[in-house]
Amino acid sequence: MHFIENIEENFFAVGRYWGNLNSSLTQAASIWAMNTGVSISDFNWVWNEKPLTNDNAKSIADIKEIYKKLNLRFWWWIYPSGQSPKTRTMLQDAGLRLIEKVPCMAADLNDSALEKQIPSNITISPVKDKNDLLIWEDISFHGFEMPQRAREQYGVFVSSFDLGGQAPQKLFLAYWDGKPVATSLLFVHNNTAGIYYVSTLPAYRNKGLGLLITLAAMQAAKKPGFKNVILQSSPLGVNVYKHAGFKEYCQADIYRFKTS
Repeated sequence: MHFIENIEENFFAVGRYWGNLNSSLTQAASIWAMNTGVSISDFNWVWNEKPLTNDNAKSIADIKEIYKKLNLRFWWWIYPSGQSPKTRTMLQDAGLRLIEKVPCMAADLNDSALEKQIPSNITISPVKDKNDLLIWEDISFHGFEMPQRAREQYGVFVSSFDLGGQAPQKLFLAYWDGKPVATSLLFVHNNTAGIYYVSTLPAYRNKGLGLLITLAAMQAAKKPGFKNVILQSSPLGVNVYKHAGFKEYCQADIYRFKTS
């Protein structure tokens, strides 16, 4: 059961951290909201850490208004601690609809999968400076195939990342014959470690890079003593993460506004 608690705690913590980078984080009782400034729904998050009640109706309306004024769409994430029939009803009544159930996974860092041999033409390095960060930004942007309209906004968000030794997140780049082609990010909070931003350039997919860049983040979590690591997977990524030793422990429901 602690895997689900770790999954939730790390996700909630990374949302608060990213929201504080641009002072966008807001809270109303158990509801939190943040935005990265990027005009893509899944870069702007709302989540409730407890089931919603009638007392939350005004907070839901207020949050909708915040994003409307910013002209940003968002995803409302509901993890097991916030799920209930009342929660679903309140969000639906507020004009949101369920669009996806995201697999939430965890892996034991003592698994032997961490020892996978890296081919000689692939190298994986941590992001150490602003120049590396610009490369990481470019590869992740194109790896996720984001729309060009979000390029500048995404750059502003990534440039706010702290690369200091005490920062809670570490970023990684994978190179294929010297060319940067894949990314990942490790975020740590208390006793939890989570992996985010796993991306590969389209031309370099199906070559094992997603697995290797994930393993690099896992190894970085194991080194200081973390016992397990969590992530949220797209449906297409589940099999890759299973090869890295991950198992699904719960699902997060994602809601967003109905569009005509």
